[in-house]
Amino acid sequence: MSLMQASKAAIAWDPKKRHWRVTIAVGAEVIRRSPEKPIPQDAADEVLRTAAAETARAEGYELSPADVSIDRPVA
Repeated sequence: MSLMQASKAAIAWDPKKRHWRVTIAVGAEVIRRSPEKPIPQDAADEVLRTAAAETARAEGYELSPADVSIDRPVA
């Protein structure tokens, strides 16, 4: 199975649901998903980028962790 290339992605903390949310952009299409495994709010950047890339891959999209932006909550 060949994967489509995602344009970009972001991972952000959802304060209402209290978990991370991945947003994947593929052209004009935007896909929002939660990572399969729970991730702590204070997780390291590398963990968040890897989780976003794995979530994109599970949806059938190729994404480099370097192409993921992180939107951390303001303390």
